[in-house]
Amino acid sequence: MNSSLIKVAFNKAKSENRPALITYIVAGDNNKKNSFNILKSISKYVDICEIGFPHNTPIGDGGEIQTSSYRSIKNGFRIKDVFEIVKKFKKIKNSKPVILMGYYNMIFQFGEKKFLDFCKSSGVDGLIVVDLPWPENKKFANKCKKKSIYFIQLLSPTTTKQRLKKIIKDSHPMNYFISMLSTTGGKLKVSAKEILSNYNKIKKINPRKNVVIGFGITEKTIKSLKKADGLVVGSAICKEITNSIKKRQNPVTNVTNVVKRLKNKIV
Repeated sequence: MNSSLIKVAFNKAKSENRPALITYIVAGDNNKKNSFNILKSISKYVDICEIGFPHNTPIGDGGEIQTSSYRSIKNGFRIKDVFEIVKKFKKIKNSKPVILMGYYNMIFQFGEKKFLDFCKSSGVDGLIVVDLPWPENKKFANKCKKKSIYFIQLLSPTTTKQRLKKIIKDSHPMNYFISMLSTTGGKLKVSAKEILSNYNKIKKINPRKNVVIGFGITEKTIKSLKKADGLVVGSAICKEITNSIKKRQNPVTNVTNVVKRLKNKIV
């Protein structure tokens, strides 16, 4: 997995003395065409694109992402449509690495082998499976590795040091630190100082592995966390799509403007 595009993206951000900017959108929101056009438009400013499978019971997601999911499902969006968007996106010049985020139940129903084959053929670079924790995910993570797909482990502020060491030892070169115990999009209930303190404890275990911070990151909070390897912004983007629809404005333009502002705060 040495030549991974994800690794290249982190190295580029480091060479520019900034964190990698990772954006999250729900595939198919607010329709298939706009979903692709948003990806294409923001790709100029982001380092890695995280794309969520729309799910009718997204346990880890807050209101904004749930709203995005419901819109996508209402439009009849299917798993195969997600891979179609990724495949199309990967064909454009200067497209960015893609991480898919979903739930294991959906992968299991689709069929593990079939799912990973679709990931490989469409150009997926990484996977986050919210409800498949370590060590239960070891087998599946190995299957991902064989396909040269990063399996990204989730770490939380309550993960014990002993457990952290074991997860990081088994992990691929990127991990996702959940900044606080909340659903996505919640207001930061802990200070940036505390988040970075927890983050640094994780980094010390293996400094060679990239750790990104997610949950509660907005235009207001992003600058205070710029010492991280990468920062994930999702709810703020989903919220912008919702606002654009309400105001009958173009979500592609509005989301791109949000992403531009986020990038400007960390360069």
